[in-house]
Amino acid sequence: MWKRIDHQPKIKAGDGPQAAQLKELGAAQEPAMSHALELSEFQSFPVFEDISHHIKEEGAQLVKKVNAIFQLDITKDGKTILQWTIDLKNGSGDMYLGPARLPADTIFTIPEPIFMELVLGKMNPQKAFLAGKFKVSGKVLLGQKLERVFKDWAKF
Repeated sequence: MWKRIDHQPKIKAGDGPQAAQLKELGAAQEPAMSHALELSEFQSFPVFEDISHHIKEEGAQLVKKVNAIFQLDITKDGKTILQWTIDLKNGSGDMYLGPARLPADTIFTIPEPIFMELVLGKMNPQKAFLAGKFKVSGKVLLGQKLERVFKDWAKF
């Protein structure tokens, strides 16, 4: 049998932190993803916003076709500056800023200028990957499905 051992003293009414202490504690927290630049200053931000609108419109169909979660780690000077998740596995699809809430099937680590060239069709994704322009972890072949999503987005 499990036995509960209560090491905490009993708390009485009025023993909790005061309102001023709560504000002080709240100020000490940092945002989940802090950036030196504002989001609008990134070249890729408007592209991601536009792709997000496309996914909201076409999400249910994309979930049926793709069935995967992608995390894109956009880098600058080798450091991650933005993270986006494209969830085309659950519900009617979603795209949001930040790391994947559920385990990502494929994670792309890609410098922002390379990402921009890829989504604008100026660079072939397979050739760029083989040339070491970006890294992929997880299910590498699912990258072809994401490429198809980007091509469909580019048509709009």
